[in-house]
Amino acid sequence: MPTTPLLDAIRANPAALDFLAWPGDLSLDHYPHVEEVVLASGEALEPVAKDGAGGTFFLCGEGGEERPVLYADSEGGAAVLAVGLPELVRLLLAVPWWRDCPRLTVEESAEAADEYLEDEPGLYAERDAAAAALGLEVPGVAAALARLREVALGLGPAYVLLNAEEGGAYEPLFQA
Repeated sequence: MPTTPLLDAIRANPAALDFLAWPGDLSLDHYPHVEEVVLASGEALEPVAKDGAGGTFFLCGEGGEERPVLYADSEGGAAVLAVGLPELVRLLLAVPWWRDCPRLTVEESAEAADEYLEDEPGLYAERDAAAAALGLEVPGVAAALARLREVALGLGPAYVLLNAEEGGAYEPLFQA
C-alpha cells in the first residue's frame, strides 16, 4: 500500500481509522480488486483502500495524494469520487452513505442519514472527532454532494476503467 501523509495520519489515529472503516467503509487493509483493471487512458492506477463489499479506491496517474480518486465496485461500476485523498476523506466524513445517493440529492442523503443514526446515534460526534484528529473541515452535505457530482460527471469521462482481460468498460455509478 502507498504511504501518504494523510493515510499515515489515518493509520495513526484510532478515531479516524474507526470512523472511516465504518460508516465510511474505507479500509486501509490491502487485498486485490475482484479483477485486473486498467484505465483506458493508460495512466497508472494505484489501489489505496478497499470497502467491505469488494470495491477498491484507486489513485489515478502519477504523483502523491492529490491525484484523482476512482472507486470501482465489485459489480462493474466505477466513478471518480474526489480529486485527492483529502477531498475523498472530507466526502466520507460528510456523506459516508454516498452509495445510497445515486441521484446525489440532499433528500437521499437525509433519508440514508436517518437510517444510519438509528443504529449509531453518536455518529456525528464520532465524525467530528475523526475530522478534528485529521485537521479536516467537514463540508455540508449539499456542498459535498455538489462536489461529488462535479467530479464524477466532469472528470469521470477522462477516467474510464476497463477490465484488463476482456477490455469491457465499467459502468458509471452516477448519471447526469
